[in-house]
Amino acid sequence: MLNIAIFASGGGSNAEAIIRYLKDHANLSVKLIVSNRKNAGVLDRAANHGIQTLLINRDGFYEKKDLTPRLAEHKIDLIVLAGFLWLIPKYLIKDFPNRVINIHPALLPKYGGKGMYGHHVHQAVFNNKEKESGLTVHYVNEHYDEGNIILQARCPLTPTDQPEDIARKVLSLEHQVYPVAVEMVGRFMKDGLI
Repeated sequence: MLNIAIFASGGGSNAEAIIRYLKDHANLSVKLIVSNRKNAGVLDRAANHGIQTLLINRDGFYEKKDLTPRLAEHKIDLIVLAGFLWLIPKYLIKDFPNRVINIHPALLPKYGGKGMYGHHVHQAVFNNKEKESGLTVHYVNEHYDEGNIILQARCPLTPTDQPEDIARKVLSLEHQVYPVAVEMVGRFMKDGLI
């Protein structure tokens, strides 16, 4: 069994989709929810599913580097970022090589990088009058949104779509695609492909 830690800073709708999708999976299990916000809605979602949680602070995450042993206590194999806004430190990437993945609400390399998250992305897509948007699932490296792409999914946009409409379309797509992508990466790990 491969154990997953989901890192999230917000409401956790993608975390919820992954938890539900993997609920009775034979090879993958969400064991831990990690958050940097004590009031994050994802913590309530974890409680509803009986999943343990871990609150982290900036000092422990970046300076003390004490997260790896805490993840080891839960036997975590794969880290899944689902709306986690902090840059992942180099030590964690080194400790989990090709085992930290993220979802970005745009078709990278467009609309990626520092400060490009959530509504900022959808506003930029709107401002540039794009005919499509979508999502990118990628491995995490030491730079925002620059890791190798695992998969992308697209959704068409209409000329009348506002940023809120774009956000809704992309989020709906995320809920469908991200759980499948997590399962795929888990299968790669189980088969020794990564």
